[in-house]
Amino acid sequence: MQKLYHVDAVFRDPVFQRLTSEEVKAMWEMLLTQARDLDVSYQSVTANDHRGNCHWKAKYKFSKTGRPVHNIIEASFQFKDGLIYRHHDAFDLWRWSRQALGLSGLLLGWSPLVQNKIRRTARTSLDKFMAKNKS
Repeated sequence: MQKLYHVDAVFRDPVFQRLTSEEVKAMWEMLLTQARDLDVSYQSVTANDHRGNCHWKAKYKFSKTGRPVHNIIEASFQFKDGLIYRHHDAFDLWRWSRQALGLSGLLLGWSPLVQNKIRRTARTSLDKFMAKNKS
């Protein structure tokens, strides 16, 4: 993943709403090294020299709760110089929160209050991971 992103890349998804190239590389490293029982599959990949799309699924245990998650993602890409320049992952954050957080996600995962807390927690985790792993 580290070598796939352009130096000026931008990533966004419902949790990490805007990450730079350095941040998205760190995000993937953090997620992949912390994931338990990770199973990733993909299908419907289409791409040309400028754009691409992919439907992918990730099954894992959420590290903070140990609860199983089956996340279904639609990814779109824009390429520049043969690398990912723009990457947008779309998924249902409420669906994710129901799985990852349990009852609180079911009852309140739709609310901006809970979704923003998920975003803040994830951002804090990424910032700590990046600070810890700075070379």
